[in-house]
Amino acid sequence: MVAGNVEVLEGGIQTTVQDYPGRPGMRAQGFFPAGAMDHFAHRAANLVVGNQPSAATLEVTLGNVALRFETGATVAVCGAPVAVSVDGEALPLWEGRRLEAGSELRIGISEGPGFRMYVAVAGGIDVPSVLGSRSTYTMGALGGLDGRALRTGDRFPLGTESGDAASGGGWRFRESARPPYAREWEIEALRGPQASPDFLTEQDMATFFGRTWRVDRNSNRTGVRLEPQLFQWARSSGGIAGGHPSNILDNSYPVGAVNVNGDLPVILGPDGPTAGGFLCAATVVHAAFWKLGQLRPVGDTVRFREVTIEEAVELDRELDARLTGTSLEQV
Repeated sequence: MVAGNVEVLEGGIQTTVQDYPGRPGMRAQGFFPAGAMDHFAHRAANLVVGNQPSAATLEVTLGNVALRFETGATVAVCGAPVAVSVDGEALPLWEGRRLEAGSELRIGISEGPGFRMYVAVAGGIDVPSVLGSRSTYTMGALGGLDGRALRTGDRFPLGTESGDAASGGGWRFRESARPPYAREWEIEALRGPQASPDFLTEQDMATFFGRTWRVDRNSNRTGVRLEPQLFQWARSSGGIAGGHPSNILDNSYPVGAVNVNGDLPVILGPDGPTAGGFLCAATVVHAAFWKLGQLRPVGDTVRFREVTIEEAVELDRELDARLTGTSLEQV
């Protein structure tokens, strides 16, 4: 099947090309992995249209996107609840649909819960691979389409779709396998790498895992800001690092770390900084990382649930099991 192009009629709030798992292993070169912020919805959308999980999709933040397909294509939109239409006809989320050449796909504004949607097209989005990934790394302006969000008038190429996709698809992701979206989120996390007793007190960690945190409006793919918290601290200063007790000698940051800068916790997103001089009190586990992509900057709250490494591994296994053909059903 001959691949085609897609014209961007409306670029939306922030729409970028992302894949999975982005660029792991590049932190020593100064790059966080980028990639889909909600890897569950991204992978589910690819599954519905017959792609590999690694295929590039469009990550749509909040909405207001319109696309014109120059050739026939099979598409699916997964993620936050939102109105989607093809040539004025409603397209259910989590469901594949065959589009004719010239069709216009429109995504409205999501009122929540949730914040991001993923548009998968059979064959994937065929922008050039940069450092092993097609993902847009917004901090470094590389990958995706010219290293930036989509704009009205852009055109991007599609990959060659398989014969099964070209025949029409007709699959959807089972409702029972879809993740629940909320305004009050529970996010699983591991303690540390810098926590009690050396940096924070046991009471501080009890507060961290026991309280509800409001998501700040100044949140994005780089980091999700939470509201400030006056911790007790296990030490009076940063020692050799100087100043505030949240200061440490520069070290590498884990993806999904809850970085504490003074009194301000920030969950580091896929475009976050690779290193710095502030402690990380906890780290969001991989199986829960998708939730960061659905946090709305105003109104949503987070409670962290502490888990063990063994529990984190099991959560990942359970998530992977849901992202297989057993979660698909014919329309």
